[in-house]
Formats: sequence, structure tokens, C-alpha cells
Amino acid sequence: MKIILDAMGGDNAPDANIKGAVNAINKVKAEVVLVGKEDIIRSKIKEFYGKEMEEISERLKIQNSTETIEMEDQPTVAIKHKKDSSMVVGFNMLKKDEGDVFISAGNSGALLAGATLLVGRIKGIDRPALGGILPAYKSQLLLMDCGSNTNCKPINLLQFAQMSSIYLKNTYGIEHPAIGLLNIGTEETKGNELVRESYKLLKEKAEQLDINFVGNVEGRDAFSGKIDAIVTDGFTGNVFLKTTEGIGKFVKRSLVESFTQNLFSKISYLIAKKPIKSLSKAMDYKAYGGALFLGVKKPVVKAHGSSDALLFEYTIIQAEKFVENKAVEKMIEAFNNQKKD
Repeated sequence: MKIILDAMGGDNAPDANIKGAVNAINKVKAEVVLVGKEDIIRSKIKEFYGKEMEEISERLKIQNSTETIEMEDQPTVAIKHKKDSSMVVGFNMLKKDEGDVFISAGNSGALLAGATLLVGRIKGIDRPALGGILPAYKSQLLLMDCGSNTNCKPINLLQFAQMSSIYLKNTYGIEHPAIGLLNIGTEETKGNELVRESYKLLKEKAEQLDINFVGNVEGRDAFSGKIDAIVTDGFTGNVFLKTTEGIGKFVKRSLVESFTQNLFSKISYLIAKKPIKSLSKAMDYKAYGGALFLGVKKPVVKAHGSSDALLFEYTIIQAEKFVENKAVEKMIEAFNNQKKD
């Protein structure tokens, strides 16, 4: 297996990308290919580790590219005109079967455009979507869409629910994943026009498409452990995602401060250290890696734009599992069978 990593994408590139790849290389079986400016990558590796890349691992490779798609670039224009950018080179490698999965923390719009234009959509899916995994009570929560489609139609949310169900069955072994529709209330009449119409469509098509639709879900109930996935438009989903990450950081910071205020609180921390570490680990979104671009013909993973070395490491490990579970192949098969039915 070969994992393709955009070494030049993200707020902390290329340092965090390179360090994450080096940290992950002995935790995965796959070959990891860093795509970017070769001279910069090699000099950084020498600076960080005091040795040549080949001395670190024979499974760590470089694919040279001379351009970078910046965050301020127009997505479609950048994909079409920056043909030697690390992102476009990575996508073309994936398309030509020169790699099994592509990871980037770069421009989200460009990643969506590249995945759609260069790799292509699965037949039967109108819009691919970002599926982010978040921690939930004694389980995990799949958020679809968490940022790729800001304007959606009910058919898109129906397909998000179907993709979520297929993905969770095949990757996490959840036989009948509970799929909810993110809303401001649980009643059928709540929400804006998109949500109300999506509710009707999901209710009508759920049995036919083998979706365990459990109805509307409020944000406060999303992490109860009773819901396996929530579907929404990419704008709402991204706000939900960023808010969740912010709350997690706030709780962890507040805990640290409360246990370091004085001698008594420090002693209390020693007693409560183990459960606090368990809570901190459960709330750490970094451990769940990046968001999967579900709906395209080959595996594509969007890492957080602000990814550090640890998050890149986790994302690489997650990407290997994604390929091993053949999630894309099973999704293609499911939508092909749907067309025949």
C-alpha cells in the first residue's frame, strides 16, 4: 500500500507534515510518499533528524512538485492552472493508481474541486462530502457534511445519510448505524425548509435504502452514544465541528487551571489524575484523524488545516485503515446495486 501525503498543504507545512509522516512510518505497513518541493523536504529532514531521509526508513519517499496551492487561491482555478502543485500531483498519482489514498491539509475548496474533477465522483452520488469522526460517549460520531457543501438540497442529505450508513457498517462493523438529521428540535415540523424537506425524504426512502433513520437530533444529544452519525449541510456542519473542537479545548484548559491553582488543588489532581487523563483522551479530536471525502472513486482524506505533527500521524494511521477496509469499493458496489434495483 502507498499513502500519498501533500507535504506543502496546511498552516504548519511542511514541518508538521514531515514530522507526522516520520512519526507514523513505523506504525503503518504502507509506504508514505511526501509530495512537495524535494529540496525543502530533504533539508527539513536533515535539520530535524540529523540524517538523510533514506536512513530513517526505506518506506519514506518523495515525489517532487514545484508549486503550492495557497489558502487564498480560487479552488477550481488553482486545480486547473497549478498543475505541478503538491495537491494536483498527489491527485494525479491517486488517479493513475500510483498510490492508494491521498491526504491533504490544504485549501478545502481546492481539495473538493480536485477530488471531483481529477478523481471523479462515484456514479449515483451528486456531491461528495466530508465525513469527520468525533468522540462520543463510549463510541464515536460521524459528522456528514463537516465542510465541503455549504449549499445543499434534500437529495444531498439523503445521500449523505446513505454514505454514512455504508461507511459505518464496513469500517466500524456497526450493523444498523443510527443516522440522525441535525436540527434545532426533534419535532418533524422544526427547522428551515432544507431540514424539513430532508426529513420527509429520509423518512420516505430510509427502508428502501437500508438507512436506520432515527429522526431529528439536537446538537446537545449528538454525543450521547446513541447516535452513530448526523447529517447536515456543510456550512452548519463546519460550525458544529469548530464549536465542538473549541469546547473540548476549553474543558481541557479549565481542568488544567483548576488543578494547578494552589497546593491543595495539586494534591487533588494526584488523586484524580487517572480519570482526568481518560477524560482528556476521550475528548481529544486529534486521535480520530482527518475527515474522509466520501463519494469519490478513490480514498481522499482532508486533514485539519491547523494540523500539527501528532494529527498528521493519526491521520496517516487512519488512512491506512480506510484503505484496508475497502470502504470506497464497498460504497461503489452499494450504489451500483441501488441503480440495478
